[in-house]
Amino acid sequence: MKITVFGATGGVGREVVRQALDAGHEVTAVVRDPARLPVPAHERLRVATVSDVTDQEAVLSVISGQDAVVSALGAASNKQAKATPVAGPALTAITSAMDRAGVRRLSAVSAAPVGPLADGEGMFTRAVVYPLLRRLLRDLYADLAVMEAAMSASGTLWTVIRPPMLQNKPGTGTYRRALDANVRGGRTIPRADVADALLTTLTDPATAGHAVGVAS
Repeated sequence: MKITVFGATGGVGREVVRQALDAGHEVTAVVRDPARLPVPAHERLRVATVSDVTDQEAVLSVISGQDAVVSALGAASNKQAKATPVAGPALTAITSAMDRAGVRRLSAVSAAPVGPLADGEGMFTRAVVYPLLRRLLRDLYADLAVMEAAMSASGTLWTVIRPPMLQNKPGTGTYRRALDANVRGGRTIPRADVADALLTTLTDPATAGHAVGVAS
């Protein structure tokens, strides 16, 4: 499969690139600064520099002829809480470019608080954790909500992955998933497992047009 990865230099994005190469895919890693991509040169890896991922023409040039697109753009840390929105404008451009190029399959990382609380979730999470996160990081989650809306309105076969707090730990491959819901009691997940979810859903038609909650 030929896959374009946006946000390739981030914690999740670099894991997507590594895992996709390990799985035998051809990868186009979209970056602003190639020096920030800590992935060794590979015969199936193309590094494409795009300074503005909201520029539809620039985006079109890196997705034409591909089979699928993965977006790891999003909230990397709390320091970005007041940053200019990225994911929403970027996915608006990316999905429009995909429609023009005839590229259908798309997966993108969002965040658990953008989705609904899991059925049976504990009172502390319901009354304290989620309300606090949604208040403190409201700009980030608003950006991700715009991103999800742009994907839903597009002609793509999209899947949104909604993880809780991300960890820099080895992937387990045994994380839990919930279709159109968050995982009950889900608190954390390794970035490597989120990358796995982004890639495996590309070939899982049951997840097309759905959000998937993931957690350890």
